[in-house]
Amino acid sequence: MKYFWIQLVLIAGSVSMALIFIRTWSQAKNRAWKRIAFSLFVIVNVYAVLRPTDVTWLAQQLGVGRGTDLVLYVMVLGMGFLTLNTFLRFRSLEKKITDLARTVAINEGVRHNDERLNGELPAPVAAAAESEPAPEPASDSVKA
Repeated sequence: MKYFWIQLVLIAGSVSMALIFIRTWSQAKNRAWKRIAFSLFVIVNVYAVLRPTDVTWLAQQLGVGRGTDLVLYVMVLGMGFLTLNTFLRFRSLEKKITDLARTVAINEGVRHNDERLNGELPAPVAAAAESEPAPEPASDSVKA
């Protein structure tokens, strides 16, 4: 029961971080929030370096034995954030690349089709088209 509160806070922080970043990855306010969080992280780290006894006191108040243990737990959360952020960024980039590849393929198909219809086929394609017999036109009238 001694470590219950710090465990609860660390687990709640991890779950909250995961939910926030999964739901709001592409929003601009998310990027601003990350900048603010990183700035706060740097300020807290500088303070912890300058006043390590305060970190030890805070750790004892939270039920963690030493300040170094508290710093380790916070770093585990920071690494989880970094991993989640990198995963979401790669997933976003993969989606953008897929969309771009589809757009290029569609545009190339349209361009190739327009060239074929206008008789502007490249030489190998034009030679293959000339060697195939032309299909007979369909008749609207019924032959008896």
